[in-house]
Amino acid sequence: MNEESVADILLVEDSPADVELTVRALKKANLANPILVINDGVAALDYAFRRGEYADRGSSSPKVILLAIKLPKVDGIEVLRRLKSDDATKLIPVVMLTSSREERDVVESYRLGANSYIVKPVDFEKFVEAVEHIGLYWLLLNEPPV
Repeated sequence: MNEESVADILLVEDSPADVELTVRALKKANLANPILVINDGVAALDYAFRRGEYADRGSSSPKVILLAIKLPKVDGIEVLRRLKSDDATKLIPVVMLTSSREERDVVESYRLGANSYIVKPVDFEKFVEAVEHIGLYWLLLNEPPV
């Protein structure tokens, strides 16, 4: 199994700046969990369902998926829909981490089974704080099903 394809945190984000900020914020919170960054919806689904380049990645699933809405190829709402409609992936916590404050995105995300919806703060310190809370909650406090 490819070591770089093992992840406790799957970050699905196409903005290099947002990826860098999120990863820095997680590290600032002293979360040493492996992070895998995927930049589009098709690759995220391939990872989740062990297809394509991720076909032999092993049987572990991420402890949490941080999912942007605006993604190339397949948007985050459709990725969420597919994840939550499949028995193999529906119990993985999915946190929508997005800049969209649109009510329809919030409602649709929760309707499809998102575990949380967080609007990215524009201010870096607030963003770091939000990501720290995400990491601490989903990786340390949350008790996932076995």
